[in-house]
Amino acid sequence: MKQKLNPQYEARANIIKAMGHPTRLFILEEIYKNERCVNELTEMIGSDISTVSKHLSILKNSGLVLDEKRGNNIYYKLRTRCIIDFIGCIETVIKTKIEDDIQIAQCCGISFKRK
Repeated sequence: MKQKLNPQYEARANIIKAMGHPTRLFILEEIYKNERCVNELTEMIGSDISTVSKHLSILKNSGLVLDEKRGNNIYYKLRTRCIIDFIGCIETVIKTKIEDDIQIAQCCGISFKRK
């Protein structure tokens, strides 16, 4: 029988799902550096404005970003800057896994040259 999970897990999963796209991760990192309008992000990403707007909408609806209308532009910024710490933690997991995989490969006689 399937147990009902705590709503907190559902809320966490929704935020992680919102982050679960390379473009949205890029957006989060860019607006961490400086708030951006959709036109700037569209140019940086190289996609059409409707696609970038959808990504921004997902990030906004999840509570990760805020928007502010100024004149004809809407600017986006992080709601809480600590989300970048989470992304940094993901980087640590990636590096650790790569190091472990290299060690396993070396045990199997596969060598790697490090730069």
